[in-house]
Amino acid sequence: MPRVRRIQTEELPEAELIRRAQNGDAAAFERIYRLHGRRVYSLCLRMVGNTAEAEDLTQEAFLQLFRKIETFRGESAFSTWLHRLTVNVVLMRLRKKTLPESSLDELTEPEEEGGGARRDIGGPDPLLSGSIDRVHLQRAIEQLPPGYKMVFVLHDMQGYEHNEIAELLGCSIGNSKSQLHKARMRLRELLQEQERERARAKRQASRAEPAD
Repeated sequence: MPRVRRIQTEELPEAELIRRAQNGDAAAFERIYRLHGRRVYSLCLRMVGNTAEAEDLTQEAFLQLFRKIETFRGESAFSTWLHRLTVNVVLMRLRKKTLPESSLDELTEPEEEGGGARRDIGGPDPLLSGSIDRVHLQRAIEQLPPGYKMVFVLHDMQGYEHNEIAELLGCSIGNSKSQLHKARMRLRELLQEQERERARAKRQASRAEPAD
C-alpha cells in the first residue's frame, strides 16, 4: 500500500491556512504568524517609533488575530484585514496614553473652529513625498506630538482616507485634515532644523581639518 505523504503547512495556500486556523489548527496559525509577522512589526514600528513597544504590539496584534480570526469572511484580502486589525490595536494603545489628557479634537487650535469656510488642507504635500532621506524623515516623525503623528502615519504612510481616519480616531474629518496639515508643517520645521545641524557639523569638521 503506497504511503500517503503528509502535507506540511508550508505547502498550503493562504486560504487553506486561514480555514485551518479558524478551526483551531495551531500549526496553521503559526504559519500565518511567520508569513505576516515581519509586516505587522514594521507597521507597529512606523506608528510608535519604538522597537520594544513595536514588538509588544505585534504580539498583541496576533493575540487579537487568534481571538478574532473566525470573524474573517474573505470580503477583503487577509493582509488588508490584518492591517486594519493591527492599526486598531496600536490606536487603542496610543489612546490610553493620550486621551486622558486631551482628545484629538481638543488639539485643534481655536481659530480653526470658526464659522468661516475651512481651507482644504488635506491634499498631498510634494515636499514630503519621496524627496526626503527616509532616515531623517523617520527621525522627524518620531518627534511629532502623538495626535499629529497618528494622522500623518495613517494618511501619508498607510494611505487611509480622512473619513477612515475620522472613524478610527473618533474625530471629525475636518480635524483629521487639520492635524495632517499641522503635522506636515511641523515636519518641515524639524527637517529644516536637521539640515541646519548637518550643515553646521560639516562646517565645523571642515574647520577642524589641518591645513596643507
